[in-house]
Amino acid sequence: MTSKEKNLYEAKAKVLKALAHPTRLWMAEQLSVGEMCVCEFVDQIDVDFSTISKHLSVLKQAGIVEDDKRGKQVWYKLKVPCVLNFMSCVEAVLASNAKEQAELLK
Repeated sequence: MTSKEKNLYEAKAKVLKALAHPTRLWMAEQLSVGEMCVCEFVDQIDVDFSTISKHLSVLKQAGIVEDDKRGKQVWYKLKVPCVLNFMSCVEAVLASNAKEQAELLK
């Protein structure tokens, strides 16, 4: 593997790692519908403001979301909405795994 290839795989892994947390994945999926402010996330899940902000910071550092400060509120949106397109593939893997497990029980 060349140095350039290694850097590319590390960059890809950074994006996947950012989405690997259940809360961050949920947040990204919520943002696929449209932009949201931190306060809206706080209202929807039982997590404090600072925890939400940390999760959004991880997503921002990975290039998944971008923010827009409006007055005292910060609004977030997906930077590249297609980032979640692979979720149907992930769900297909889960369905395949479930099918294999069910076959073992027969």
